[in-house]
Amino acid sequence: MRPIVLLGVLVLMLIALFWGCGTYNTFVDKEVNVEETWGNVQNAYQRRADLIPNLVKTVKGQADFESGTLEKVVQARASATSIKVDANNLTPENMAKFQKAQSQLSGSLSRLMMTVEKYPDLKANQGFMQLQSQLEGTENRIKVSRDKFNKTVSAYNKSVRKMPSAFVASITGFGEKVMFEAEAGSDQAPDVDF
Repeated sequence: MRPIVLLGVLVLMLIALFWGCGTYNTFVDKEVNVEETWGNVQNAYQRRADLIPNLVKTVKGQADFESGTLEKVVQARASATSIKVDANNLTPENMAKFQKAQSQLSGSLSRLMMTVEKYPDLKANQGFMQLQSQLEGTENRIKVSRDKFNKTVSAYNKSVRKMPSAFVASITGFGEKVMFEAEAGSDQAPDVDF
């Protein structure tokens, strides 16, 4: 009778081991997906940061422009590109710093675009129109990337929190990731005033 009990315990231990390994591997896959989608978000923001110098040069070349607006755009770009957050340090504090810098850049770009409305020659300039179109496309890419990132983080967080896999997650060091959140007041429509 004893060998049968020992064999049964061994079989149960093997089943638990395979289940634990499978769960661990699932967490690894989902964490890599989070890292990949975060990379896509970073790529979209970098694309915007790369376009800004061209936009600023075009605007400077076409208009006797308000230098304060351009300086704010350049400073906001420098601030936004100086904050580095990777998928391994997605803490609420780091995400808040990152989002704040990106929001300042978005605000500066919005003010730049509104100020440009005062310059009909610039608005008609083909180079400026192409850059503006590229920036609009980039902003859409950023939104899509952030949405995909949040969806990926949500799937990861669900698997980390659900039982019984939460037990494996806590033992192996997999914790929840932070998602993008809307800024305070972003539910209010912006006031556009020329």
